[in-house]
Amino acid sequence: MSITVNTSVEASKAEREKFVLAFNDTMVKIWKERITLLDVIDTGTLLNSVVGVRCNADGQFLQIELSQAFRTYGLWQDRGVGKEVYRGNPGDIERDKVRVRKRWFSIKYYASFYNLREFLADNVGKQFLGMTSDVFETDKFIKQAWP
Repeated sequence: MSITVNTSVEASKAEREKFVLAFNDTMVKIWKERITLLDVIDTGTLLNSVVGVRCNADGQFLQIELSQAFRTYGLWQDRGVGKEVYRGNPGDIERDKVRVRKRWFSIKYYASFYNLREFLADNVGKQFLGMTSDVFETDKFIKQAWP
């Protein structure tokens, strides 16, 4: 009895590696485009702070750690909150809210995260579809079951 994994294992691994390595660079490009498009620029500090920090993966690109970084206040820009409301405010700022939500981060990040997750599930699934076993080949099965 033997189990065979076809040659798509290396092709699947190479495809995963290419996709994962491109993820951080792609996210940085998308975020910088969104920051510029939505005019989330005052001094340019947020725009220049967006970087892909790290990509660690095991040899098969099945366990992955990706890291990106940017100035924390970028999250407040994405949510449309910030310094116009003082700490401890009960919710009534006694004037119209001036800040508007500029969603440069969240929408693209979550969409890209789910795309990466779906890609990995599909890729790993296809890799294991190539596995076969000869245990049920009629002649071998009968000879092993009834010698």
